Amino acid sequence: MLKKMQIMGVLNLTPDSFSDGGQFNAPDLAIQRIREMIAQGADIIDIGGESTGPGSSAVSTDEELARVRPVIEIVAEKKLTDKALFSIDTYKAPVAKYALEHGFQMVNDVTALRGDPKMIEVLLKYEPYVVLMYSKDPTPRTTREDVEYDDVMAGIKTFLLERVSTLIEAGFPEDKIIIDPGMGAFISSIPDYSFEVIHRLKELRLLGFPILVGISRKSCLSAGQAGLGGKLEDRDQPSVDWSLKALQNGASIIRIHNVELMKKALPKEGFLSS
Repeated sequence: MLKKMQIMGVLNLTPDSFSDGGQFNAPDLAIQRIREMIAQGADIIDIGGESTGPGSSAVSTDEELARVRPVIEIVAEKKLTDKALFSIDTYKAPVAKYALEHGFQMVNDVTALRGDPKMIEVLLKYEPYVVLMYSKDPTPRTTREDVEYDDVMAGIKTFLLERVSTLIEAGFPEDKIIIDPGMGAFISSIPDYSFEVIHRLKELRLLGFPILVGISRKSCLSAGQAGLGGKLEDRDQPSVDWSLKALQNGASIIRIHNVELMKKALPKEGFLSS
């Protein structure tokens, strides 16, 4: 079982991720960053080989595997899975399978199993933790569409319940499921929806599953209630501030780029709502 209040550090092995594309593509740099995040307090390391943000480009399964395979193999060789829980950020079954074969313990699927019909087979075989994320778009690539909701949380809950039910009905263990309400453009390009979801997170907690929130460096932090400029370097502190609000309102896992800043901000006594 996952303990409460965990930090998930982000590692993108991509040339086009909005935040850190190209920074850690070389395996030695990636492993150095993994060790650094673990030392800074990351409980989970989330590794991805394909960006799915607005404006990103689709890549083939072979290309995604080529990006993540060297790092996965070094993680296994160095037994880094003994130091943290490793997550593969993918919606492709072959990529998830390769990571799980090499000791990864979590699959983070931004499509909530809609991207590859064979993903459920892989999950049933290995029974890792799995993150099912809400997205307004049926495709892996999210858009900058200004979607409006009558009730944003009701829409997210309905979607996640349907995706969770699909997995449980297939025979997957309920206690390995984590839900993610999505943030930023995955909900809408209208920033206030992301902040509303965090304020109303206790409603999502009533579904009974651990909640992951990943607002880190999202574009919604450069507008709306955050009131900041659009530079990425200006988003780390509001990323932490809104992540703390999410934890206060019932989140169990925070997915974040600046692990060190997040770890320092966590209260030693935890949260009463956790």
